[in-house]
Amino acid sequence: MEHQHGSSCPIPVIAIDGPSASGKGTVAARVAQRLHFHYLDSGALYRLVALAASRAGVSLEDEPRLASLAGRLDARFADDEIWLDGEPVGLGLRSEACSQGASRVAAWPTVREALLARQRAFRQAPGLVADGRDMGSVVFPEATLKIFLTASAEVRADRRYKQLIEKGLHANMEDVLRDVRQRDERDSTRAVAPLKKGVDARLLDTTGLSIDDAVEAVLAYYRQVCPC
Repeated sequence: MEHQHGSSCPIPVIAIDGPSASGKGTVAARVAQRLHFHYLDSGALYRLVALAASRAGVSLEDEPRLASLAGRLDARFADDEIWLDGEPVGLGLRSEACSQGASRVAAWPTVREALLARQRAFRQAPGLVADGRDMGSVVFPEATLKIFLTASAEVRADRRYKQLIEKGLHANMEDVLRDVRQRDERDSTRAVAPLKKGVDARLLDTTGLSIDDAVEAVLAYYRQVCPC
């Protein structure tokens, strides 16, 4: 265990933001494991809204109904599984269709507002590692450490392609790269909480780094800012 949380310190939060397929989810989960912190995969919440909408026949353009779905979302994270309406959702949540749906859902202001309190509730002792697009800028603006984790579009597309193939899902490299670039455009230009590096966030470019390298870099940054 690398961190002992003192009672005199506020509950620490490590916010890791970045574009699609940057590896932030894997890095965040491993950092949380090393520190024995809780972990929030905020993207999973938006994927769950997209999945719930698909199941309910709700259009991804119907903001009021999507916000209503988000507000009453029956979701939980337990036993290394993500559950929706009492059932594990498995790999379906990681499909490209669900990923694209999540990006579209996340562009609606009322959906983001509906999920805000739910995300903040993950901040529990001894600490939290949260990954997403606006963890440091909106959800946890007072985070102990803010990381903007990125990589070139080509490297990110290659990583996503390999993940999909490993999971037995069909993938085409050109399509994946196009999807990555489209998500970058959509996530960085939306009106509410656009994806961007905050002035108080540390840039971590993983283009030439392994996952282990990136994890060690985040832990080193954390030790610098949180002596408690």
